Parts: sequence; structure tokens; C-alpha cells
Amino acid sequence: MSSGLIFFTGFPGFIGRRLVRDLLERDSKARVAALVEPRFAASAREAAEAIAPDRIEILEGDIAERRLGLDDDTYERLASNVASAYHLAAIYNLGVPLETAQRVNVDGTGNVIELCARCKKLERLNYVSTAYVAGDRRGVVYEHELVLGQGFKNHYESTKFQAEVWVREAMDKVPTTIYRPAIVVGDSRTGETQKFDGPYYFLRTIARSVHDHLPIAQFGRAEAPFNCVPVDFIVGAMVAAADDPAALGETLHLVDPEPVTAAEVGRIFNREYAGKDPRMQLPPRLVENALRFKPISDAYGGAPHEAIRYLNHPVRFDTRRADDILSKHGLRCPRLEEYVRPIVSFFKEHETDPALMPA
Repeated sequence: MSSGLIFFTGFPGFIGRRLVRDLLERDSKARVAALVEPRFAASAREAAEAIAPDRIEILEGDIAERRLGLDDDTYERLASNVASAYHLAAIYNLGVPLETAQRVNVDGTGNVIELCARCKKLERLNYVSTAYVAGDRRGVVYEHELVLGQGFKNHYESTKFQAEVWVREAMDKVPTTIYRPAIVVGDSRTGETQKFDGPYYFLRTIARSVHDHLPIAQFGRAEAPFNCVPVDFIVGAMVAAADDPAALGETLHLVDPEPVTAAEVGRIFNREYAGKDPRMQLPPRLVENALRFKPISDAYGGAPHEAIRYLNHPVRFDTRRADDILSKHGLRCPRLEEYVRPIVSFFKEHETDPALMPA
């Protein structure tokens, strides 16, 4: 990938902040134009100041608007100068209403594709999808697959599926690499994360039980794989693949190729946080239904009922294409047991920090 202007959405998000930093460290001549909603502009400028203020331009706009909410001069300047693009911005909330998810995840992706198709110097669009475009499929899901008649567990999955369909259909005009991460957790070295959601509901439930001297519950079907990946692996994989000609036109599963089961996740977190195994088993369907009631959800660390389905869904994601490309760069996804200590240590140090609580 030659040096030049990088168009970026999703800054200064959890992955985006780290990815921008690493892209600029890798290429001393690169510059970033980050599209940011006005409500996030102040935090984006603060993040840019901490990374490389003279090399990151904050553009206030909106991916959900045609021409990205930019004035004509700015839009045409991007079309003339952008050499690569990274589209990370999306709504990841599992309970998001359909209209909102459609506007951001689908329309927003279409608007980014339109810009990329106009870019005279564009070498590649790096698009972040999700492994969960597989929806309710079971068994093994392969990277080249997408449309196989699947249903979806929520509007997040269905709209990310629609968006990836759009990206794939535009590949003849817009050279692209598609990345499909699993559930992203904190840094495997420091444990640092942005929000205690997703798998952190395990830890929040364990912490509540320990602090209240209650039995620690185990929920999640024992044999169902639960796929989580540390953020530093996602960033490292994207930096490497974006610079690799072999990744052009590919779809890469950025997942744990050998995920632990839902039951093992519970045991691993329990042993690290509390030094013991869970004491009682709860049927997952019972937990999912009970979490629809706020007092019960609060007792389980605020876990949304939609999240429980990911503990009980028997699906595996094949990684042969990702493995072929990333192995050349010395990259592999670490197993949860290898980084659980920094994850739990960071959680223990910050478990009462309101800034890390999900909205």
C-alpha cells in the first residue's frame, strides 16, 4: 500500500483509535481524514491530539447522509486524494431498532462505497463486517459464504448482512478486503477495554455474586463455542492484511479458530476472578427470558437478554483464508486462557468506573 491520504470512519472508537495509531506508526508519510459525527468531534480531536495532531484531520459529517454530510469542496478533495479507506463505523448494540440500524449500518456503508467509487487514487477499501452475518446458521461457516438463506438473531446482524451484500456487489468497482471479527474484548497484554459489555457480563455477574456472598451461577450450553478475540489481534491483523496484496478481494474471519465453549468461558473467568468454579447451573432459556425484566437484568450486571443467545448457538467460523495470510506476518489469535489474567485484572481495577459501564 502506497503512502497517501486514508479515509477513516469509526474514530475514535475502541478499534478505530488503535488502528489509526498503528497505521500512522507503520507509514510515516500517511495522513488520516476521519469522518466523525459532530457530537463526537471533541473527543475525536482529543484522541487525534494524543496520537498525531498534524497528521489526523477531523471532518464533521454523517455516514448516514448522502455525500456523508460533507460540503462539496471537502467531498471532491477526498475523491481526488484518498488512497485507502477504512470503514468501521456502525451501531453494534444488539437491541438497536431496525430503522436506526438500517440508516447507519446499511445506508452508511452505501454512502462510503459511493465515495470510494469516486476516489481516483483508491487502492483498497478495508471494510469491517462481523462474523455474525452468519445469523442463525449452525455448524461451520466459511469465509467465502454469505447468502445461504439464514435468519438473524437481531437487527444488528441483519443490517450488517445487508451491508456486506452491498460491499460484495461493489467489488468490481471498489477493490476491497472484508474483515469479519468475532466478539471483541480488551487488549491481550494490558486488558484495557472501552466498555464492560459482551463477555464482561460474565465478570459483572461473578463480581456481583462474590460481593453479595451468593452462589456463582453458570449459564450457557456447555458444548456451544463462544468466540471472542482481543482488540490487539484485530488491529494487528487489519494492519498486516491491508498491506498484503493477497488479501485484496478476500473475506477474512478474525476469530479464534479454536474457541472455548460457553461453559469453559464461565469457568475460566470464575477461576481467575474468584479462584473457584461456578456452583450452580441455570438453564439458558430461563436466563434469557428472565433478563427481559430489569431487576433481574440488573442482578446479572445489566446483561441484555439478546446476549444470551450467543452463549448457546452452536456455530464455528472457518479461518483458512485468514490463516494463510496472517501466518506470513507471524500473527495468530491467542486463546482466552493465554490472556484472561490481564483481562480480569483490568476489570477488577475498574469494575466500579461509570465510564466503562455500557449505556
